[in-house]
Order: sequence, then C-alpha cells, then structure tokens
Amino acid sequence: MLPEVVFNSDDPTHNKRLQRLVEKGDLRRIYSGVFTSNLTSPTESIVIRNWQEIVGYLLPGGVVSFRSAAHAGPENGKLYISRGKFRRVVELPGLTVEVIPRPGPIIDSTDGDTPLKKLFLASEARWILENLSAAKGVANRVLSREELEAYLDKILVIRGETGLNRLRDKCRRIAEILALEREFGRLDKITGALLGTHAKKQLKSRQAVARAAGKPYDPHRLQLFDALFTHLRSGVMPDIEDKASSGTALDNFAFYESYFSNFIEGTTFLVSEAEQIIFEGKLIPNRSEDSHDVIGTFQAASQFPWKDTPAKTDDEFLRWLKSVNALVMKSRPNKQPGEWKEIANQAGNTVFVAPTLVPGTLREGFARIHALDHPLSRALMTMFVVSEVHPFLDGNGRTARIAMNAELTAGKLSRIIIPTIYREDYLLPLKALSNNSDPDPFTRMMVKIQKWTASFNYSQPRAKLTSEISACNAFEENGRLFRLIFPEFEP
Repeated sequence: MLPEVVFNSDDPTHNKRLQRLVEKGDLRRIYSGVFTSNLTSPTESIVIRNWQEIVGYLLPGGVVSFRSAAHAGPENGKLYISRGKFRRVVELPGLTVEVIPRPGPIIDSTDGDTPLKKLFLASEARWILENLSAAKGVANRVLSREELEAYLDKILVIRGETGLNRLRDKCRRIAEILALEREFGRLDKITGALLGTHAKKQLKSRQAVARAAGKPYDPHRLQLFDALFTHLRSGVMPDIEDKASSGTALDNFAFYESYFSNFIEGTTFLVSEAEQIIFEGKLIPNRSEDSHDVIGTFQAASQFPWKDTPAKTDDEFLRWLKSVNALVMKSRPNKQPGEWKEIANQAGNTVFVAPTLVPGTLREGFARIHALDHPLSRALMTMFVVSEVHPFLDGNGRTARIAMNAELTAGKLSRIIIPTIYREDYLLPLKALSNNSDPDPFTRMMVKIQKWTASFNYSQPRAKLTSEISACNAFEENGRLFRLIFPEFEP
C-alpha cells in the first residue's frame, strides 16, 4: 500500500522500484521524480490536494509568498514561492508554480515564517509587505490595494488599534531583514490613515475610506444587503391596504402586534394578562420589566412618530432606531436602552456586526432602503438590515419589526404581525438569507404573513378577534403539531 503521492529519493533501489511500478501500470508519473498511486482520479485534483508535499519535494525550503501566503495556498491554479536566485516556472497538472528569487525563510525571529512540511508559509507581516510591492511585473502575484486595505481594516476591527500597531511594528522589523523598506513606507501610510494620523487620500478602497471618515462598515453584511436589494428591485410586491389605521382597529392591531412581537422574543403572557397591562394599566406581579416591554412595544406600534414616520436620511435613521429601542427597553437600564451595543452579540452560530461597525453598516443599509420604491420592499429591507446588524444589547427583533411596520404604515399598507406559531417560518428564512445569501424564502414568507395579518377585522370586539386569531392556531407554540391557517371569512 503506497501513499497517494510518492517521490524519488537518494536511494537508487527505491527509485528503481518506483520505475518498475510505473512500467507495470501501478503508478502514474506526475512530474520528474513525482508519482501517484491513484490511477483513477484526475491528475489535477491529485496535485491540488497534495500540493504541499509535491512543491516541498521540488522546492524544499521555499516560502509560500505574496497573494499565495494571504490565501495560505494555491489560488486559481497559481502558487507563488520565494526561493533562490533565479526565476523559474514549474508547470504541474492543474498548478503553475512561479518561483520568485527572494530571501528564504526567516527562522530566527518570533515573527518568522511558519514551517509547512518541507516549505514555509510567509508570516503575516512578511506577506503583507510582499503584497505592497510596486515593482514592474508584480501585478498578478500581489493582492489589489483594495483587498489589502480591507484586510488591515479587519485587523483593526478584531484586534483594535493596539493590534494594528503591533502588526506595524512587526512589519518594520521584517522590512529591515528583507530590504522591503519602501513597502513598509506604504504600509505605514495606510495604517496611519486608518488610525486617523495620516491623510485619508492615502487610501484607495471604499471600505478603508469609510473607516478613515469615522464610518466603518461590515463588508460581508453589504453583500447580504445587496443580494436582498437586487431581489426586491426585480420583484413585484402586492399592495395590501391598511385597514387598521385609526380608532379601535388601530388599538387592537397594536395590541396584537405588541403581544406577538414580545412573545417571539421570550416575553410571554396570557392574552388576558397582556390586555390588563395595555388597557387597564396593571403590571403583572413580579414581572414589572416584562410588563413595560409590552407597553413600550404597544406605544411604538400605535403612536407618532414610531408608528408611521420612518427616517428620510441616514442620520435620522440612526436616531430613529435609538429612540424606538429606548422606548421598548426603557424598563431595563442594564440593557442600555437606546445605546449602541459595546460588546459583540450573536445568536447560535451567527455573529452579528461588531460594535465599532454598527453605525456605518446601518448607514449603508439605509442607502439601500432609501433606493427602493415600494413600501413593502423598503419595509423588508429595513427589517433585515436592523436584524442582521443587531445594533443593541437587547430588543433588536422588536426594534426591527417596528421599523419595518413604520415603512408600511407610511405607505398606507397593512402592517405585519408574526404570530407565535409562525416563529420558525419567520426565523429560518432569515437564517437562509444571512447564511446563504438566499432572499427568496424570506420575501415569500413575509408576503404570505402580511396577507394573513390583513385577513382580520380589527375593529370588532377584541374577544371575538382573539377567538378568530386563535382558530388560526396563531397562539400555538408547537410547530410539529400545528400550522398557521388562514381564516375562512372575509375581513
């Protein structure tokens, strides 16, 4: 039994044995001195998955460098290796290895290159400097300026100013060893601009310019926003009229909106208890904070400006969101109501936008909201932006749904209620959009639940309305035993 790739050695007997196996058809030759025992897989696939062993045999002591080091290996069938004094190209099936005459591995330093079998992987400091080379003919082997600035911006987000400065210090030391002083000069200007100590004109990428302007954003979230934006722009949205805009209908609608919006977040009451809180001013014993959550959500769903006056500018959008969250969470001072989060938050495996990127990412989201024409499109974009950023310590889901519904009421369309039984139907498409950039399940789900929401006569007595909503399984929690059904009557 031989490994998938085998090599010639200094032992002539071993080499003769390999040659006999090739002649018998038990080995395939990949390159001079390189063989495979895999007789069925494409040679290109074998080379790619065994590139470390193969390149290490052909170019021992070589340093994976330039953009290859940034990706920790081949990219699009290309690999760049720093080694020796002569430039050469090694053509393997499915992999072109360009050998760049440069100094070998740095091994006598804490900032040195990392051993990778018989190769070395350039240290972070080394490959950053290499990718700042501006020499003639290097364009294909270096990252774009935009890619490099985005990486440095990510370091600033994750490691902070101290971490970025520490990296700059490492690069300074490596630059002296490798004679990359010019490259370090470029790095120094970029990091200085990101930190606000150098002129912003040094920066090229939109992301880095936003950072220097004090409006850094999460680039991954912008990709998700764009996926939803494109989908909404190309779709045709229904116009479902708002029939609960005033009087008893408005109060009843706001009551159920508040009840379900809190229930879905874990603030659970009986309907009768919630009615006492909203319409009788009673607080449930030992549940003062929960009671005020329901009251705050009801006020936001029924009162100006939160009910029907969405923001017109990005600055207004940020203030508007803060004011809604402050209203909903006002009884929980430990949750810092109305203040941007100061620590990262997550739900399951989803890590939301980092605290320093919250305002900038919301501004980018608002730009897409503002560019949509249909009220329902703006509403869905708003809800997803706020939900995906998760800008507050608590109350993000309620804030997102209130912001969504404000866009609908402003457009004279029916608001949306997410009943208890619909919780998984609501959350799973959100996760599909967040994790897979697939907006279709999300939009279909929201269009469906808006239609359901608008199927009731909210001006009728609340007891009768509760009975009709209950008949649709809206209050049920077990999605395996019940499903949401549409009422059979006309609203």
